[in-house]
Amino acid sequence: MDMSGRNGTGKRPGTPTPHDLTFKQFLTNPDIARDFILLHLPPDLQAVCDLSTLQLESGSFVEPGLRPFFSDVLYSMKTVSGHSGYIHVLIEHQSTPDKQMAFRLMRYAVGAMQRHLDAGHTALPLVIPVLFYAGRRTPYPYSTRWLDAFAEPALAEKLYSGHFPLVDVTTIADDRIMTHRRMAALTLLQKHIYRRDLSALVERLAQLLRAEPIEQTQLAALINYLVQTGETSEAEAFVRELARRVPQHGEQLMTIAEQLEQNGFRKGVEMAKREVARSMLQNGIDWRLVSKVTGLTKEQVAQLRH
Repeated sequence: MDMSGRNGTGKRPGTPTPHDLTFKQFLTNPDIARDFILLHLPPDLQAVCDLSTLQLESGSFVEPGLRPFFSDVLYSMKTVSGHSGYIHVLIEHQSTPDKQMAFRLMRYAVGAMQRHLDAGHTALPLVIPVLFYAGRRTPYPYSTRWLDAFAEPALAEKLYSGHFPLVDVTTIADDRIMTHRRMAALTLLQKHIYRRDLSALVERLAQLLRAEPIEQTQLAALINYLVQTGETSEAEAFVRELARRVPQHGEQLMTIAEQLEQNGFRKGVEMAKREVARSMLQNGIDWRLVSKVTGLTKEQVAQLRH
């Protein structure tokens, strides 16, 4: 269904045309849809479809914030091998063919796949877009191969028919990472962030910070990442040692270390208060006195009772 307002009928955007409504009235009938599939689907695709399991599905896949461009009729069915699959029939009625129609069909097909996963399935379904064209211009002038919409179709085919580039830092040797210039410090830290003892990384990281320029905001982000995400319990000592080995960033690193020390002290004081309060409560002391002595709020004291 054309919802773009370019249907040549003079109707306002979003108004279905008689072509749309009539076609959809027919195609939402499973028996007619089965005939359509047998007539128009290529034999090699028909061969994987179990038409006895044909079922009409909702055909709304428009992403939030985007208006629909055309309506579609979507049927699901099992494949002959028993795996769940989809036949996705998309219909557009326009007076002028759309050069980007193949990409639109692909976008809707991906939407159908996503909804299939959202329903709890773990494998992607086979989605077969079929364009039914009944415009004034004949024959249909554009390719229905979505890769042809790229400026370099051959390169696009190579990219989208193979494995996407993968950077698996867990398999890269540290010595190799050390050659990664401005990416090295981040990569090294992210590779080892879950180690409980990061002391072995101090010299390597210091070497990188001495060799490669790094902005103060980036350095702060790197250390914050270490503190917030890492599993080491010696973050303050790590940063202080780093400051000693990287004098050009020493002042900034020492400031961060002091902040960590203060935060650690505050956490220690807070834990001590809670231990005192818990002991007082266990000895039957009224919560009001506990609150007054420890400085904890009524709600905090109440949590310690459970």
